[in-house]
Amino acid sequence: MSATGSFIVTIDGPAGTGKSTVAHRLAKRLGLEFLDTGAMYRAAALEALDRGIDLTDGEAIAQLVREIELRFDWKSDPPELLVDGKPVGERIRTPQVTKAVSFVASNPMVRAAMVVSQRKIASLHRRLVTEGRDQGSVVFADADVRIYLDARPEIRAGRRVEQLRAKGIVTTESEVLAQIIERDRMDSSRRDGPLICPRGADVVDTSDIHIDEVIDRLEEIVRRRAGAALVESACEGSGERACEGSCEGHADGNRA
Repeated sequence: MSATGSFIVTIDGPAGTGKSTVAHRLAKRLGLEFLDTGAMYRAAALEALDRGIDLTDGEAIAQLVREIELRFDWKSDPPELLVDGKPVGERIRTPQVTKAVSFVASNPMVRAAMVVSQRKIASLHRRLVTEGRDQGSVVFADADVRIYLDARPEIRAGRRVEQLRAKGIVTTESEVLAQIIERDRMDSSRRDGPLICPRGADVVDTSDIHIDEVIDRLEEIVRRRAGAALVESACEGSGERACEGSCEGHADGNRA
């Protein structure tokens, strides 16, 4: 645990590995708060679309990120993203925004502005499980625990289609697979904050694992890595309440 009393668990990985769902459930199990950074990039893309900003104009979108207020309603479960005090809801999950966010998130100026926003949130909410594509490698490189989720592209595509259909959004698995492959390419090849396995991260392949088992594995990793620090952080965050109860190409990674 850092000298500031914070406790941060980062979960990185490509699109469709279930990072948001897993991070949310893990945070609840550990008594931490959940930061959905992917939703923040989607909100920026949505705002750019609504305002007619050219998606390739990184400077304009970065300025947009600096001007709008991105925060979460931590009383909601999961926390609801607010843009200038207004909830964005499922608008950030549409295929149009999914396509647009690839351009927005690949721009270094936008990413730099978003890192500032994410660190600001962490300064106010210091006990977090945060998910994204550069959380353990860039934004919170000194996090207490770093995890990298992975899964085969076709598995990820199937999961995303099911999620969209459950929300009434009709699409095809082939279309989503193509989007995922392209997103992987863009995320991994960008110059700033590329998608990589953070050094020292525990790697969990979720391709053939039920989500409940994924959560169990991640909880075991966090408790093994954190030890007394997690308990200490939980006690600090409880106020007057009583406290209860290797990656290929990255030598320091640990495959779970």
